[in-house]
Amino acid sequence: MTVRQDQLSNGFRIVTEAMPGLKSASIGIWVGAGGRHERLEQNGIAHFLEHMAFKGTKRRSALQIAEAIEDVGGYINAYTSREVTAYYARVLEADVALALDVIGDIVLNPVFDPGEIEIERGVILQEIGQAHDTPDDVIFDWLQEQSYAGQPIGRTILGPTERVSAFTRDDLARFVSEHYGPGQMILAAAGAVNHDEILTLCQEIFGDLSAKPDHAVDPARFTGGEVRQIKDLEQAHFALALEGPGYRDDDVYTAQIYATALGGSMSSRLFQEIREARGLCYTIFAQTGAYADTGATTIYAGTSADQIGDLATITVDEMKRAADDMSEDEISRARAQMKAGLLMGLESPSSRVERLARLVAIWGHVPALEDTIGRIDAVTTQDVRRFAEHTASRAPAALALYGPVSGAPDLARLSERRAA
Repeated sequence: MTVRQDQLSNGFRIVTEAMPGLKSASIGIWVGAGGRHERLEQNGIAHFLEHMAFKGTKRRSALQIAEAIEDVGGYINAYTSREVTAYYARVLEADVALALDVIGDIVLNPVFDPGEIEIERGVILQEIGQAHDTPDDVIFDWLQEQSYAGQPIGRTILGPTERVSAFTRDDLARFVSEHYGPGQMILAAAGAVNHDEILTLCQEIFGDLSAKPDHAVDPARFTGGEVRQIKDLEQAHFALALEGPGYRDDDVYTAQIYATALGGSMSSRLFQEIREARGLCYTIFAQTGAYADTGATTIYAGTSADQIGDLATITVDEMKRAADDMSEDEISRARAQMKAGLLMGLESPSSRVERLARLVAIWGHVPALEDTIGRIDAVTTQDVRRFAEHTASRAPAALALYGPVSGAPDLARLSERRAA
C-alpha cells in the first residue's frame, strides 16, 4: 500500500493510498471548518451548510446528486464535527472520477435555494428535537459546554433552535466565503485509486480556486463545571470529563491506553467492578477525545436513581486505584486492543481515508504506520500510572447529570474525594 501526497499551487492538498486487490474506493473532501470556527451568532451554521450541500448545485438538483452516486451502486454522505466538515463517497473503481466530480460540485457550487433552505431548516430542527429527546446524546453536549464554557469549542454542533430558525441564504454564503478556501481543504482517497489520475482531476476542479486567509480559532480553555437536569426518566445519566492532551501532545497515546484500560472494554476496570461485580449499570465506558489544542478523558454510565451516588463515588475510587496499581498486564491488553483496532480499521477504505485526512490535517503528512505502532508500544506502565494519578486527582473536571439525579453527588464532593 502506497501513500502519495501532493499540493496544488493554491494550497489544495491531495493524499491517496492505493489498496491492491480492492474493487472499490472511498473518496472525500475534509474542510477545516467546523463548530469551533463559528462566531456566536453562527452557531450551527457549519452543520446547516453540510445539509444544504446535498440540496442542489448549479449543475444538479438534489435528486440528481443522489441518483448520480446511487445509479452506480455507491453512497454519499457528510458529517460535521467541531473541527472539520467532511463530504465523502464510496464507489466502485470505475466510478472514482464521477464521485470526485459530484463531491466537488456540492462543495463548490451549492445554490442555496430559498425553498430548499426552509425545507432543510425543518429537518434540522427535527434533528435538534430528536437529540434533546435522547439522554445519552444531549448529556454529551451539556458536558462539552461545561468543559469549555463560553467558547466556540464548547457549543453544540447542531446549534440552538433560535439560531437555526433565523439563518438566511446570505449567512450560509458568508460562511462558505470565509472558510471554504483551497488551503482549508484536503482531498483524501483510498482503495482502488490512481493518484496521478486524481491529481489531474483535482487540478481541473479545484485548481482555479483563489486562496483564502486562515481564520485563527480561539485557543481552548478547559474550564470545568457542572450541569444537573432533573427529569422523570427511567435512568440516571452520569458523564464526567477530565482535561486531557490534544492530539499533538506526546501524552495522547498514554491517554488512550489509560482510557482503554479504565473503561474501554469488557475486561476494563470500570466494566468489571461497576457492572460485573456490583450490577450497578448496564452501560459504562471510558474514552478519550482530542482536538488540536485540548482533549478529555470521558466516563459515561446510566443507572437507577437509587444507585447513582454509589456509581459516581466508585468511579472516582476506581480512577484513584488505577493510579496506584494498574498492572503491566492491563496496559499490555490495552495496547493490543488499540493496535488491533487500528489495524483492523485499515482493512476498510472508508476508515483508511478518514485516517489519511486526519493525519494530514494534524501533521501535514501521513506518518508511517510503524511509527504509530511504535509510539503505542513505547508507552510504559509508569507513563500510564503517572497520567492516571494526574487525571484522578488533579485534572480539571466537568460533570453532567440528567434524569432522576437528585441523589447524585455534586462536582465539589467528587473533587474532594479525588483529592483525598
